[in-house]
Amino acid sequence: MDAETLLARITDYASRPNPYPLYTELRAAGPVVRQADDSYLIGTYHEVAALLHDPRMSVDPRTRGDVAHNPPFLRLDDPEHHRLRTLAMRPFGPPHSPDRVDAMRGEIDQIIKELLASFETGRQIDIVDDFAYPLPVTVICRLLGVPREGEPLFAAWSDALITAADVRPDQDTTEVDEAGNQARIEMGGYLVDLAEQRRGRPTDDMLSAFVNEADPALRLTQEELATTAVLLFIAGHETTVNLITNGVLTLLRQPEHLDQLRSDPDLLPRAVEELLRYEPPLQMRERFPHADIDVAGTTIPEGASVVLALASGNRDPMRFHEPDRFDPTRTDNQHLGFGSGIHLCYGGPLARLEAQAALGALIPHLGTARLVEDPPPYRQSAMLRGPRHLPIQL
Repeated sequence: MDAETLLARITDYASRPNPYPLYTELRAAGPVVRQADDSYLIGTYHEVAALLHDPRMSVDPRTRGDVAHNPPFLRLDDPEHHRLRTLAMRPFGPPHSPDRVDAMRGEIDQIIKELLASFETGRQIDIVDDFAYPLPVTVICRLLGVPREGEPLFAAWSDALITAADVRPDQDTTEVDEAGNQARIEMGGYLVDLAEQRRGRPTDDMLSAFVNEADPALRLTQEELATTAVLLFIAGHETTVNLITNGVLTLLRQPEHLDQLRSDPDLLPRAVEELLRYEPPLQMRERFPHADIDVAGTTIPEGASVVLALASGNRDPMRFHEPDRFDPTRTDNQHLGFGSGIHLCYGGPLARLEAQAALGALIPHLGTARLVEDPPPYRQSAMLRGPRHLPIQL
């Protein structure tokens, strides 16, 4: 019976500071564990990875009759997913245009420098509010073309959308889903209005690129533009906030690795990959089989909810040596931190770039810093897991 409540216990807010003992319990219970609500929970690396690449697994909740309002391409299957993702990627970089993400390196460094200017010795700061949130939000707003005065509008919208997307077993989600849909409409409307202001008057941002696409066959409809722009904003900052914050928390808990990275900054790219394995911002994904499917001897029926615990796969000892140890020198690290397959996290390249720059700039300030509260308060979401605040004393 305990195994049948694993998903409920993992998503319980009380487990947010440390869900990893429950993932160990999940892997011990078997590759596939049926839950009390008739969903299926999978937490072993090889099964999770295989299902992320299995075309029989749908991401679209409408395949089982759920109501979904204009889902973004993240929640669509091929071929529609491929069409919209390809159109969304055109303004991002090669082969269609210059690499916008890579071109942001200098601007990212400047934003970091401005944020660090307030980091005075002896001061208490909140890594989330003072650094990890404003950095990626500023970056994605500049990429999209959102004016600085519009940035504060997005915090409440983002929270509502993330809450609506969360995995919540055995709960009435009507109110949360309605709030998420309203936030999607309002945010999408705001972003479409900004884009329309640039139609025929192009500027150097992605919203302008969408509405001024010369080829009619490659243009997004207004509805597609709204859902795509909202997705780009969420994907462009949510994972990064958690990745940076989880990174600072991990390094302050393990000062020997903080010293290691200070003495050898060339390890930073590898350390960020290890953070994506060890404390991934994206903990789980939900899928729905198009047909009955056999996984490790268990038949999962068509339309069932299948929750793939990416964070559990990242700690699977059948795949990773000493998986519960943070090792910034780890080389064999094909983690699931951004998912895998055709729905690999869209914001991954930007998150990596920002996390490497951010942690590289923060490390010199963390040598004598201490955690004010450990564990810190966490955000509600079990799917996108990270501290809501991370107060530290410089």
